[in-house]
Amino acid sequence: MDLTLFLDASVNQAGLGLGTWIIHILINAVALMAAAYILEGVTISDFTRAILLAVVLAVLNSTLGAVLDFVSTPLRWITLGLFSVVVDAIVLKVADYFMKGFSIRSFSWALLLAVVLAIFNTLSSWIFF
Repeated sequence: MDLTLFLDASVNQAGLGLGTWIIHILINAVALMAAAYILEGVTISDFTRAILLAVVLAVLNSTLGAVLDFVSTPLRWITLGLFSVVVDAIVLKVADYFMKGFSIRSFSWALLLAVVLAIFNTLSSWIFF
């Protein structure tokens, strides 16, 4: 059985296969580890925890992030989308609350982490996807 056919056979709502989703998770885990290395207010214990955190963030972004994006739509319009960084920081702080081995010292560090992750995700999408 061809593994690539299996991974691409199940397609999520965005039209991406499971293999592409796994690659996104791994790239986000690398981005989280790099951001934790750069920012002193963010700590991640190991790479396995970063992979688990990337999965948790994906779930939180698709549930809580979607609700917060909907509720904050007027603010995002007024700020031309910059309020999305605040929503991402809130999601990161929620993940910090639930995850052991991952900590963010304060909300300002969560904002900086959200900005670093946004930059890293933009660059990685230009390069890989």
